[in-house]
Amino acid sequence: MGNQVSWKERISYGLGDTASNLVFQMITMYLMFFYTDVYGLNVAAVGTLFLVARIIDAFDSPIIGVLIDHTNTKWGKSRPYFLWLAVPFAVVAVLTFMTPDFGDTGKLVYAYVTYITERISVYAGFTRIATELVRLTSCVNLGQMVIVCQPKMLDALS
Repeated sequence: MGNQVSWKERISYGLGDTASNLVFQMITMYLMFFYTDVYGLNVAAVGTLFLVARIIDAFDSPIIGVLIDHTNTKWGKSRPYFLWLAVPFAVVAVLTFMTPDFGDTGKLVYAYVTYITERISVYAGFTRIATELVRLTSCVNLGQMVIVCQPKMLDALS
């Protein structure tokens, strides 16, 4: 019983993940439109960017998992990454939606660098490795449900 996670920690974990999911969901749902219609990139180039990012994710996620498994600090295994990568994640998320005036190739390179860096920082900072994963994830899922369902619930009530 000494290894159980308190409700305060569960709620804190859920709220922290909810905040990162606000940014992550915006990037996931809006970025294709942003890159093509706002930033002016070719649709095929953006699709290729997303494919390349997923291929890189296939290799970086196991590496990040091993890195976290071998991390031993007084704060635990994952917490240092939550703390150290929160600000870089926010900076990269903002940079992802900035529109510097480069040429076509420069814009594409900028999109590759910011999007792939954002993807790596998401997985490095928010990889969930814990013995209490089921309890923590239930709190995270509740936070995600509130974010995703809230607009639909408000529409239904009005």
